[in-house]
Amino acid sequence: MPDQHILRAFDRDLEEIQARIMKMGGLVEAAILESARALRQRDPALAEEVRRADKAIDRLEEEINEEAARLLALRQPAASDLRTVLTVIRIAGDLERMGDYAKNLAKRTVVLIEMPRVEGAAGAIRRMAKEVEQMLKDALDAYMRRDAALAEDVRQRDLEVDQMYTALFREFLTFMMEDPRRITPCMHLHFIAKNIERMGDHVTNIAEQVIYLVTGEMPDEARPKATDIAPPSAGGA
Repeated sequence: MPDQHILRAFDRDLEEIQARIMKMGGLVEAAILESARALRQRDPALAEEVRRADKAIDRLEEEINEEAARLLALRQPAASDLRTVLTVIRIAGDLERMGDYAKNLAKRTVVLIEMPRVEGAAGAIRRMAKEVEQMLKDALDAYMRRDAALAEDVRQRDLEVDQMYTALFREFLTFMMEDPRRITPCMHLHFIAKNIERMGDHVTNIAEQVIYLVTGEMPDEARPKATDIAPPSAGGA
């Protein structure tokens, strides 16, 4: 029978890692909303705050990975606990990438401030960002509650984000065809929308990890996707 002291120490260490995950998730949620608000308000100072805040997100991922590696080496967890540790590492990776995308939004916002406003675009992007932020909040709640049904609901909602992105992409194409002066700002806005769509994919990854954690299996069915267009890549960080 495992030593109770060792089990208690493992649980305590795991709780500390999970606390870091929730802190990291809160920072990413804030980064998503603040980057969208910076775009809508054309606020370079707020955009710069988002860029600086990404360093804290990166640090937390490093801390989580280091603690998880230490836990695996020292505690030799049983199968279910091992699944929890691996899930934490994967969730941290998805959160870190989402932080990078929020930073990209902030970078492009600073550039867009110097260009003519594309009416309606910032509001539409903010709605898309809000949807992704709510999905992330629910995915993290599903993780803490070990709620596979809520995680599956988040997974299904990614289709709404894809549809919002598709509608924006088509709108930007129309703007660019009608007025060549809008080509550059619309391209930046397109990349911002694409980054938010990719954030939705990472939230869906988190939801699938929760399902794996609870059931021991990844979802069998492919997630629903809006695949009627194939726009170009949004590029790197």
